[in-house]
Amino acid sequence: MKESKIKETKKLKLIIILVLIFSISIITIGIIGIISSRYKKLEKENNEERSEVLEVNSQSEENNTIEVVVPAKKEITDWKLILVNKDNPLPQDYQIELSYIDRTRQFDKRAIGELNNMLKDMKARGVQNVWVQSAYRSVEYQQNLYDKSINKYLKQGKSIEEAEELTLEYLNKPRESEHNLGLAVDFNNVDEGFENTKAYEWLNKNAEDYGFILRYPEDKANITGIEYEPWHWRYVGKENAVQMNDLNMCLEEYIEYLEYGDFNI
Repeated sequence: MKESKIKETKKLKLIIILVLIFSISIITIGIIGIISSRYKKLEKENNEERSEVLEVNSQSEENNTIEVVVPAKKEITDWKLILVNKDNPLPQDYQIELSYIDRTRQFDKRAIGELNNMLKDMKARGVQNVWVQSAYRSVEYQQNLYDKSINKYLKQGKSIEEAEELTLEYLNKPRESEHNLGLAVDFNNVDEGFENTKAYEWLNKNAEDYGFILRYPEDKANITGIEYEPWHWRYVGKENAVQMNDLNMCLEEYIEYLEYGDFNI
């Protein structure tokens, strides 16, 4: 009898243990299922958020795309700023009224007063050794100079290409020279030695007060396309000359500055 009760007690304990194990298994499976479901839900939500972020970033990048808007070009009507170079030849219909500097040399009538005043003041301040070597040249005269230079090099055995290249080192083609415009002057012997004279020193300090600028500075050769010419000065008017020097601009840069504002500065 006693043994029978012991067996029943053991059997009951075993059943209880099995029930507990089964219950724990069921609970564990349920928890795992819940955790798995929650994880999948979170993963789905994260994926959706990432997708939204990517979409927003994409839209943001599209919205933040930098568009370079070039300002409208302003027309420059100031006759003192007419640009003449290899890319901007003198217009075929350009007309000019000239006055004489001396017996042979001429300059634009509208600006010759400033040139004469500048020369007079230079000499009054002790700069005596200065003169105008070249000023206005007609297109025909420029053509004659150009042809003579080409022929000189051809006679030396140069090809036409070489002759043109050598000529353009010191002489522009007809209609591509500022001398055809009547607003440019070359001083003294037309060589780089002019930069060592008192006249050049005085011009650097005072020429802007008379509306003149050094047309082809040494540090602007890559822009003007012309090598340094300390002897070549151009009339642009006092206001323009002062502003150009303040901005450290050559004429090509200054005209672009006026046309488009400070867009390219």
